[in-house]
Amino acid sequence: MSQTSRTGARGRKTVARHGRLRSPHPFASLMKMLGIVAAVVLVSGLGVSAYAYYDLTTSFASEAVELEGQGSVPPDIGAIEGGVNLLLVGTDECEPEYAYLFGDRCTGPDAEGQLNDVNMLLHISDNPRRVTVISFPRDLMVPIPSCTREDGSETGGSSYEQINSAWNYGSLNCVVKTVSQLSGMNIPFAAKVSFGNVISITDAIGGVDVCIGNGGMRDRYTGIDWAAGPRNVQGVEALQFLRTRYGLENGSDLARISNQQQYMSSLARKLVSDEVLTNPSTLLRLATTVVDNVTPSQSLTNPVTLVQIARAVQGVPFEEMVFVRYPVFDDPSNANRVVPDEAAAEQLWAALEANQPLQLTSDPNLSGGVITADPAPTDAPVEGEPTEPTEPVEPTEGAAPVEPAPTETAAVLPDSIQGQTAAQETCSAGNLSG
Repeated sequence: MSQTSRTGARGRKTVARHGRLRSPHPFASLMKMLGIVAAVVLVSGLGVSAYAYYDLTTSFASEAVELEGQGSVPPDIGAIEGGVNLLLVGTDECEPEYAYLFGDRCTGPDAEGQLNDVNMLLHISDNPRRVTVISFPRDLMVPIPSCTREDGSETGGSSYEQINSAWNYGSLNCVVKTVSQLSGMNIPFAAKVSFGNVISITDAIGGVDVCIGNGGMRDRYTGIDWAAGPRNVQGVEALQFLRTRYGLENGSDLARISNQQQYMSSLARKLVSDEVLTNPSTLLRLATTVVDNVTPSQSLTNPVTLVQIARAVQGVPFEEMVFVRYPVFDDPSNANRVVPDEAAAEQLWAALEANQPLQLTSDPNLSGGVITADPAPTDAPVEGEPTEPTEPVEPTEGAAPVEPAPTETAAVLPDSIQGQTAAQETCSAGNLSG
């Protein structure tokens, strides 16, 4: 059976939203999975010694989490068969070295707790390969299933709870079960990171290039006061950028997701650039950093599995790397929560199950988090200048006629599903009054 087979009836009795809450929340993202892929490229293709390979993967496995009901992957060095579903969970927790950035969140009664504030389902389809990343708003109200805690005890679950509380019901395993129930997807792989890991990962690749629009960005909660224009964010700046809400046009968590998608698109482009993939020292630094900063499910600790997943994403064009936000409505009973738009979500799940190309119809400029960037200059002829005539191509004698490649029918997603591809370039919809 395919790794990405559906799990049956979803039973989505859900609801949720994002409001202007006092404490800003962090981000831990697709960069971890892409970092894992980069580590695989390093150990499998660039001649790192067997000892280093063993050392990295052994370290990576030391704190692995077992997911309920998930089997092992066959030991085949080829690309993983059937496809991949992997949940990336970013936890909001108060690591001492970064607590100063979070004010009341790290000094109040909730300072010891953890919340799964970032929940991103990475879906790699079977042939033809496509990559889709679905971000679930932290304020989404969903049923939380019964889960097993690390001490073996069982939790009773909840029929209606904010999705970012799933961690408290059973850590990574419970977040996986919650998202699996909501999406109808079997999720055999997962990884958890805290917000402090963003700094280490971003520094390992020399920062990520982003763009600030609308005249600039200011956010007193994250300490941002940046001018408009391109900016390479590293270290604490990367964390500030990914956490900001009030520095964006409408100050919401949904806008923050759109802004994070700008970052992830730029990150994806950088990770496959010559600047990273052909630089052994950068890859080694990235591989080591990922191993030190990610807590994986046990299913991800087999180095062969990492190679399989890496090979599955090789050659996927940026146009087929799509970042979307799970569709929601405002919760009519609570302005700070959102509820699922189940009809729109069903169209997304059906398109992924059918492995159709995704056609976004949403306007990024209406997200409140990003605006479209000016297109890059092209080599198109300037109006009024002469152009060189194109010589007709003569068919080779005896050659079979070239048949046009078959076209696939794209799934046209409703405009309630905000997102962008890795090929699109956007800028933050900055706000100077945050």
